[in-house]
Amino acid sequence: MKEKRNSALILVGTTLLGALGQLLFKYAFVHNSMFIEWFALAVIAYGFSTIGYFYVLSRVHLSWAYGIGGLAYIFATFLAYFVLAESIPPLRWIGVIIITVGVVLIGFS
Repeated sequence: MKEKRNSALILVGTTLLGALGQLLFKYAFVHNSMFIEWFALAVIAYGFSTIGYFYVLSRVHLSWAYGIGGLAYIFATFLAYFVLAESIPPLRWIGVIIITVGVVLIGFS
């Protein structure tokens, strides 16, 4: 049980880093004056995310780990809303809620 909890914590971190990587890629392509810097940070975030994900995959079932990876969409939506000030339509928020419920159900399975 402790191994699964630790894996879940690492998965949350890796999916957050993956979403952060997406945000940084967006910054790289929007803010051309600092493209190299933002792009490098995005690659670093993705690199750490991938290393953490590989670590977790070596310890838990793929179907469980990949399901928890659905958090990436949730994190990316919140980052887009709060950091990029993107407008998120209500139907997309409903989708985020449904994905959240799915991830919770997978997490407890």
